[in-house]
Amino acid sequence: MKTGLVLEGGAMRGVYTAGVLDVFMDHDIGFDGVIGVSAGALFGINLLSKQKGRVIRYNKKFNGDKNYMGFRPLLKTGNIIDTQYAYYTVPAKLDVFDNETFMASKVPFYAVVTNLETGDAEYIRITDAFAQMETLRASASMPFVARPVEIDGRRYMDGAVADSIPFEKFLEMGYDRLVVVLTKDADYIKGPVSPFMTKAVYGKKYARFEKKLRERHSNYNSCVQRLNALEKEGGLFVIRPSARIKMSRIEKNPETLQKMYDLGVGDANARLDEVKNYLYQEGAAGL
Repeated sequence: MKTGLVLEGGAMRGVYTAGVLDVFMDHDIGFDGVIGVSAGALFGINLLSKQKGRVIRYNKKFNGDKNYMGFRPLLKTGNIIDTQYAYYTVPAKLDVFDNETFMASKVPFYAVVTNLETGDAEYIRITDAFAQMETLRASASMPFVARPVEIDGRRYMDGAVADSIPFEKFLEMGYDRLVVVLTKDADYIKGPVSPFMTKAVYGKKYARFEKKLRERHSNYNSCVQRLNALEKEGGLFVIRPSARIKMSRIEKNPETLQKMYDLGVGDANARLDEVKNYLYQEGAAGL
């Protein structure tokens, strides 16, 4: 059997995932493969670089900088998060990402992106985080507040538009014992985006992407229903926030970020024995 870790996005709610993964690092809980969407990809790679605490540290330090994230970079560059600062300066110089350890892990890591032309999800294996930084950036490039990212002549955006929780893809790939980390609580129901906005911004040039974006709420809610059904059957293991914490998608308040991170740590510790029992039961591979 192959164990897999599936990481939902959710912008700054992803610090919840960081808390969960830091607990996994504390207890040497590993997987045969990892797949992440948006913030799940950006924050999830730190599991394989073995950098406990890095995600909450750099977000608390840099998110409040107006030149790093917010309307200033949005007006200046068309991206609500400054591309050079966030994706290149911080991980290469200011809070260095351990790319060597990440590459040495040999654990397959996939980032989900959405192709603007087809509207379909694509699952790109990341073998070198620095060399493939544009793929990671594409995975987290949120509609309306980020520009498309060009990779090999094709344009991509937020992987969550086409596949917010890629557990079905990992099952299809042969990962049959999954731990799924969500960033929304059990009562969360996604609402629709204005069709006037989607059509005005994307409809003329990217009709298939626009349709997928317009239908995302119903696709997401259906996906969660299928996930919940599998969870009840014991087909996978889900960790989700046990409480609802109000926060912005571009949350800058260090205390709010810390509270969400701490919730992830607490929830993971509370269910640690369950996770271990699920992963280490007879037949689990690679652990």
